[in-house]
Amino acid sequence: MSTQAPRILHPHITLDDEVCGGSPVIAGTRFPVRMVVFYVLQLGYVPEELIERFPHVTLAQIYDALAYYYDNRLEIEADMAANREDAVRTTRSRDQRLSRRL
Repeated sequence: MSTQAPRILHPHITLDDEVCGGSPVIAGTRFPVRMVVFYVLQLGYVPEELIERFPHVTLAQIYDALAYYYDNRLEIEADMAANREDAVRTTRSRDQRLSRRL
């Protein structure tokens, strides 16, 4: 018998198709979880540095964004890949070609 993992709540993270294309963001902002992950895990910032750099977010929000990432790693890594500059350029170029055909 398989058991399903309990759903973890992240009170500081929201998903809305109208905000950042539906990517998970810090509630009340347009700050995507993927950017928190980028700053902390790829650039080496500590959460305290992020709240100095981005005073509109709180330490609790940053830590919840990181917790959300660890609970949903595949989703966030796919979001990061889809929003890399080269991926965005390719998508825009393809969309422009399609719109010219219509």
